[in-house]
Amino acid sequence: MTPRPVVESLFRDNGDGSARLIGGFCRACNRPHFPRGEVCPYCSSESCEERELGPGGALWLFTSVLRSPPGYRGEVPYGFGVVDLDEGLRVVARLTESKLERLARGQRMRLVVDHLHTDDDGRPVTTYAFAVDDGT
Repeated sequence: MTPRPVVESLFRDNGDGSARLIGGFCRACNRPHFPRGEVCPYCSSESCEERELGPGGALWLFTSVLRSPPGYRGEVPYGFGVVDLDEGLRVVARLTESKLERLARGQRMRLVVDHLHTDDDGRPVTTYAFAVDDGT
């Protein structure tokens, strides 16, 4: 079955192993935001346009989630953190690495599409996540 995103319009899977977040860019204050919105969260302008964000960034904060939050159907443990995108925006994201000793502040990360769970119809559900960028 064809995978489906956990939420439409958060990210694009380019099908070649690359992905981009679907963000917004305010033409009034020249700032990116994520997720995309019609109104700028910084200046309230309605002059926002869609802009792809990522795929690179640096890890700013991180932790490992050991127990499933309410309603979560994916595997645990999983990494969770904040990534400073190269565009200058910080995003909260799932991390593909859950072992804290393999993560470090400032570590280069890259955006990936990751399997989250399988829905009740047997269809894979995907989400965006950040993986350690090993340079390959």
